[in-house]
Amino acid sequence: MLNYYKPKEITHSFAASADIKSNMILIKFCILSVLGGVFIAFGGLLSVVVAGGMPGVAASNPGLIKFVAGVLFPVGLIMVSITGADLFTSNCAAFTYPLLEKRIKAKLFFKYLLLSYIFNFAGTQIVAFILSFQVGLLDNDPWLTYLHHYSEMKVDQDFATVFIKGIGANWLVCLGMFMGYAAKDISGKCIGIWIPVMLFVTLGYEHSIANMFFIPAAIYSGADISWNAFILQNLIPATIGNIIGGGGLVGCIYWYLYLKNESITK
Repeated sequence: MLNYYKPKEITHSFAASADIKSNMILIKFCILSVLGGVFIAFGGLLSVVVAGGMPGVAASNPGLIKFVAGVLFPVGLIMVSITGADLFTSNCAAFTYPLLEKRIKAKLFFKYLLLSYIFNFAGTQIVAFILSFQVGLLDNDPWLTYLHHYSEMKVDQDFATVFIKGIGANWLVCLGMFMGYAAKDISGKCIGIWIPVMLFVTLGYEHSIANMFFIPAAIYSGADISWNAFILQNLIPATIGNIIGGGGLVGCIYWYLYLKNESITK
């Protein structure tokens, strides 16, 4: 007997998560979206505190320090999944299923993505500004230098590069959520989410909600980055790429493979 759900069952569960959210009163959805941003930012903050505190390792083995950050960051998405918080990037896949099944209209699809995006941003700023900058958590080296360098590298890329990295990031993040739904226990869920998310962070792909923590945290602490540069050179292309990666490569593909011409079980 399999100790996990099969891909078809997983797809039904992922799709059902969007049904639950679309029937939720709006204030609850917005609160869950704030929490989603907070949890992702906590994962980012943890990765900066640990990976940023190892400058010797970073100098001698830069690949290892990327892996350390990759190992730690997924705690944020695990918290999102287990607590039922809401995340824009996973919604890109989840809400694609009812959209393709014609159970919601495009207007509602974009409404929920936009609300999730806005309130995820609010959540990330709670951590970036209040729980990080205001308490001086990253004020000193080596953490400050690590955060500034990490964020400046994200902004110092052309639009197309960030866009493509955005596709890769949310392909893996949504696969993480997908694999999390395969689990029949909490440890399996954690492992299923951890593997793809570790990959995206280690490989240096661009996740819009994570970057809402990293780059503003760097800006607040004096990095040579403007808000315009953050939005135009990173956030917009990463967001567009995230929508395509999640909605197209996980939403559309798994809908075609497992849900097309079927009625979603609720």
